[in-house]
Amino acid sequence: MRYALGWLRSMLFTDVLIYLETAVMGTISLAGSLFDPHGRFQHRCARIWSGMILVTSRVKVRVHGLENIDPRATYIYCANHQSLMDIPVIFSRIPAEFRILAKKGLFSVPFLGWHLRRSGHLEVDRSSPRGALRSFEQAARQLRQGASIFFFPEGGRSDDGTLKPFRPGPFLLAIKVGVPIVPVAVKGTRQVLPMGSMYIRPGAVELMVGKPVATAGLSLRHADRLTAAVHNQIAGFLSGQDHRRDAEVAEKSPTASP
Repeated sequence: MRYALGWLRSMLFTDVLIYLETAVMGTISLAGSLFDPHGRFQHRCARIWSGMILVTSRVKVRVHGLENIDPRATYIYCANHQSLMDIPVIFSRIPAEFRILAKKGLFSVPFLGWHLRRSGHLEVDRSSPRGALRSFEQAARQLRQGASIFFFPEGGRSDDGTLKPFRPGPFLLAIKVGVPIVPVAVKGTRQVLPMGSMYIRPGAVELMVGKPVATAGLSLRHADRLTAAVHNQIAGFLSGQDHRRDAEVAEKSPTASP
């Protein structure tokens, strides 16, 4: 009975209200884009929209490690991906402006896709190597202009909640441009909104931000080691282990002699 009532509340109230919030904030974001070609206003709209979704869904977020980042600095953020709820958690709680690489299908969603396109977020077509390369070239240009980029290097949501291997693209890009990578872990969103479900459950999630991993002076031959270092940090966050000593090692390991 309790499950049925929760499901009905989600279908008849929570989901409907989220659709309305998305339409309203998407419209405001689109209107603002006519006057702000840089996307700053749209990013503020995205943060407000994300906060509204969390309140509507009754999701509380505990945040750790924000002192590790400078909101004005340029980074590549890399996070695990378990749920669609990851997006509002990240946008609402990371106090920095960034752009995301989103799969092509999201750009066709009314209001959400329009906002993504007008805000300068990057579309990636994973079925087309040429299209993916074009997206990474655009990301490199934005990084050189001072904009941070957010990646989900698993390449999609984890269907069973385990941390999947990372794709090399973000790490090769970080080395190429010479910007630090910030490991980010999101924990608990899969319980709030499982993959493939429309039933949003109230709950608590955690957002954990690690120390930036430097890439200055690295060559492409260090990409595998850099990938492993960031993967290990995020895995440490998710496992709940004390990863502080491992994080220090991870920061140094990519630059070690091969």
